Amino acid sequence: MNAVTGFGRIAPLAPSRVESFIAEHEFAHPTLVIDVDAVERQFHALSAGLGHAHIHYAVKANPHPAIIERLVGLGSGFDAASRGEIELVLSQGAHADHVSFGNTIKKAADIRFAHQAGVTLFAADAEEELAKIADNAPGARVYIRVIVDNSEADWPLSRKFGCASDKVLDLLGRARDLGLVPHGLSFHVGSQTREARMWTGTLDQVAAIWHRAQGAGFDLQLLNIGGGFPAFYGEAIEHPTAYAAAVIDLISARFGEVPQIMAEPGRGLVAEAGAIAAEVVLVSRKSDADLHRWVYLDIGRFSGLAETEGEAIRYQIATPRDGDETGACVLAGPSCDSADVLYEKRPIHLPVTLAAGDRIVIRNCGAYTSTYSSVCFNGFPPLDVIAI
Repeated sequence: MNAVTGFGRIAPLAPSRVESFIAEHEFAHPTLVIDVDAVERQFHALSAGLGHAHIHYAVKANPHPAIIERLVGLGSGFDAASRGEIELVLSQGAHADHVSFGNTIKKAADIRFAHQAGVTLFAADAEEELAKIADNAPGARVYIRVIVDNSEADWPLSRKFGCASDKVLDLLGRARDLGLVPHGLSFHVGSQTREARMWTGTLDQVAAIWHRAQGAGFDLQLLNIGGGFPAFYGEAIEHPTAYAAAVIDLISARFGEVPQIMAEPGRGLVAEAGAIAAEVVLVSRKSDADLHRWVYLDIGRFSGLAETEGEAIRYQIATPRDGDETGACVLAGPSCDSADVLYEKRPIHLPVTLAAGDRIVIRNCGAYTSTYSSVCFNGFPPLDVIAI
């Protein structure tokens, strides 16, 4: 939960329901506590702004069954990246026609499984992928993912997924020749796109392709706008309803009437609903003249905090000593791997009184933590998860 101004959320309030739960319980290992009611509130807030656009939750953000079950009940669709994620959402009651197989890199056997399970919507960005879909899911609807440039997101998502703009029409034609339905286009503006205005350049690029495709005779029905919806990590963001509404306005101005718009929020739906209970293991200095302390936690990049890669995501930390004088420190994880450093280029400010054994709370980390947690690297247990 965060303070709200006219612009958006600017500062966390304490304690949230999750933080109250953490304060009242002991944890043997680092533990993510996720508030499913908070996920539902965020779903409604985004839906109010998205209007007729339909949410397909990006399951990879947090696949906890309690989250999936609640979203099924709310009528959400799902963006699945693997057979395992498809099996998960179907097991929680999702209808196959509410599932999109959104990974552009799929095994033939997994495409066949999805098709047999009733999934009819697939992503692609290459000729070979279209051939696999045609062979294993004949007649399926496909959307072509487009590479977009000049992302203003904190974590751009380009290059690995998507095709260049000059290839899109060829792929739509190839899909049609293979007996597939060239259904639409998709893109991703980049994870943690903090302001709606930052979508402008990307939408300009995709709209130009959309109109060229229509002019070439392709009856496109679907615009998949992907994710990018932000969470609060210390920098002000717009309220989710206002943000989503502004994005839809930008789309309407560039695309006109689009029969179906699909949004795939992951982070923006679950990040603020979760917090991690963790512990300080060691506070030290490398020398008496060292300007920065090193603060080591019992959780690191290999046990859930992988998004600190490049210091792209700046998690907010609450300590029992908040209110004391603070000082800059390097934050690191517990493993015997030199890459397990969270914040060093931009040191984080924590109380100078912080000491080994202090319990801390890492706020707004309900997304991409439990799913990035490896299985016992260096013998440290994977992140525990509790849904409340």
